[in-house]
Amino acid sequence: MRRELVKARKKRGWSQAELGQRVGLPQAHISGIETGKVAPRFTTLLDLVRVLDHDLLLAPRPLVPAVQALIRDHRHPDAGETDGGERPLYAIDEDGDGRDDS
Repeated sequence: MRRELVKARKKRGWSQAELGQRVGLPQAHISGIETGKVAPRFTTLLDLVRVLDHDLLLAPRPLVPAVQALIRDHRHPDAGETDGGERPLYAIDEDGDGRDDS
């Protein structure tokens, strides 16, 4: 999750200080969250993901692979196509464990 927050911030071209200003936190606190030295409160995490145009989602465990497949497809729309032009719903990630750890 931390990597996704960093990616989303950098995609917008924001510094840690800019992100902090948008959510009312000092740059050092944003740095601590991004490096894992600070565990944010739930409300802080909600503020961060929302300002970065993301959302937190609570999914039933059996649906997690399907949700991860949708996210992978959104990130890489042309990846994983088979000869028939179809994409597999479930795919093994780079680690080979079937989990999307980002």
